[in-house]
Amino acid sequence: MEEYFTKLIVVGVFSWATTFLVVRKMFRKRSFDFCNRIVSTIHAILAVTLTTLSVQDWKCPLCPMAATSSHKQMQVLAVSLSYMIYDLVCCLFDKKTNLDNTVHHLVSIVGLVAGLCYQKCGSEMVGAVWVTEMSSPFLHLRELLKELGYKDTALNLTADILFASIFTFARMMIGPCITYITITSNNPLLIKAMGLGLLLVSTFWFLKIVRMMKYKLSKKSTSKNDIKKSNSMRNKTAS
Repeated sequence: MEEYFTKLIVVGVFSWATTFLVVRKMFRKRSFDFCNRIVSTIHAILAVTLTTLSVQDWKCPLCPMAATSSHKQMQVLAVSLSYMIYDLVCCLFDKKTNLDNTVHHLVSIVGLVAGLCYQKCGSEMVGAVWVTEMSSPFLHLRELLKELGYKDTALNLTADILFASIFTFARMMIGPCITYITITSNNPLLIKAMGLGLLLVSTFWFLKIVRMMKYKLSKKSTSKNDIKKSNSMRNKTAS
């Protein structure tokens, strides 16, 4: 890995940590998780912006395939790697670490390190960053709304639906295509393995999201039926 990107990663980790401390000071009454999710939202927006700007040809966003990574692509990977390192450590401090989230962080970190060391597969890896971060702002928004007192509201349900829809489109429709291209192209074995691992983690989360949305929508439907029954009883009583 070039010295420039090593320094960029170190500066990035320090910058994300500093941003968290600033946000924590601004929202002193809010939870640790609330502040961390604001930082995560900032990274998601930045990552999507940088990946979009790094595309060389919009007629073929993943071209050139299995090629040497460009400087812009390496920068995207370095910035995302610095965030993943920060977020993994931050989750440990929050003491809310779960296995699937830890696996996701480790797979992402190993994959990004491999991409920076081999300096190959830049287009595919930047595409992977794009699909994984596209739904993240809405993931964090739904949790932020809960802490702000908007749990079980129409606004929170809208955030849930947007998150589930974008996650499904990005990770379960575009994601498998990127994984297939990565695996079938002449890329290092480690990068192929991490690409497949990320797809498996995304599939696991997709199943959890499907169950979550079934519960949310059925709960909403039950609530509406209860209101109708209540109104019907009132009308009968009044008459």
